[in-house]
Amino acid sequence: MDRLTAFGLFAVTAMLLTYAFEERAAWLTLAFAMACALGSLYGFLQGAWPFGLVEGVWCLVALNKFRIRLQTSQ
Repeated sequence: MDRLTAFGLFAVTAMLLTYAFEERAAWLTLAFAMACALGSLYGFLQGAWPFGLVEGVWCLVALNKFRIRLQTSQ
C-alpha cells in the first residue's frame, strides 16, 4: 500500500467514524467536516476530481451544520 492509498484509507475511515458518532457532540460534526476535507484532498491528489469535488461540498455542508449546532446550543 502506497502513502496516497494509506492517506485515502485514513480519510474515509475518519469520515465513517465521525459521521457515525456526530450526534453525540458538536465537535464530532466539525471533525466530520475536516475528514471530508481530507477526503476531498485525497480525491484531487488521486486524480478523481468528481470525488474530490463532492467531498469538498460535504465539507461545506458539515461546517454549516456545525455552525448551526453551535448557535442552537447557546
